[in-house]
Amino acid sequence: MIQAGGRKTATMQLEFECSNVNKWKEALASYEACVESLNKPNLISLDDYYRKELPSLIHQRNPNPHINTTELSKLVRWKLTRGKWRPRLLVFVSSLDDSSVKSASEKAFKSLPDLTKAVSELTVLKGVGPATASAVLAAYAPDLAPFMSDEAMGAALGHSKDYSLKQYLLFADKLQAKAKELVSEENCFTPFDVERALWSSAIGLKLKASKSNQDSEIKTTKNSKRKRKH
Repeated sequence: MIQAGGRKTATMQLEFECSNVNKWKEALASYEACVESLNKPNLISLDDYYRKELPSLIHQRNPNPHINTTELSKLVRWKLTRGKWRPRLLVFVSSLDDSSVKSASEKAFKSLPDLTKAVSELTVLKGVGPATASAVLAAYAPDLAPFMSDEAMGAALGHSKDYSLKQYLLFADKLQAKAKELVSEENCFTPFDVERALWSSAIGLKLKASKSNQDSEIKTTKNSKRKRKH
């Protein structure tokens, strides 16, 4: 384990086929520490917003749940900050008409549990592909729709760069099945939880590798200094 702000990040690889609930719980428990350890500007507050504030806002709008352009822009900023930064995507989304975003998201939420229809309703918006659509759906229905992150995709389907609707449906199906496998009277696991556990494991391993490289460089530098003294 690597310490991050007093918390521990996962440093053991979590194989998707793993059926050990404790390993999944350990990876999931390290999520916030992994977010913190990335040291990315505003990621902690954006992640709190995405996981806690936004779902509450959406559900408060029942029976017509939806999101607006400002909320979608903030969600996309979270997605890009936690993953790969693509500023053009944020420009596209921020320029969307508020009524279009409200209409598309309301139709998408009402289409659930039909993920095909729900994703399709959202991807009519410029700048919104299946991955961003999955983030919107996960904020509203984490028990059904996992977020399509690079790390979880790699763990569940191999390192595919195919971010199509067809690939998302395969991904969602696998994470739903894994959540059902892990759930019990003592443990509550959603597809959204499975994604975060896989992400945490992948990030924890990257941090461990990065720390090992830094330690090696420091050791090499110290050895070079010693040789120069001789």
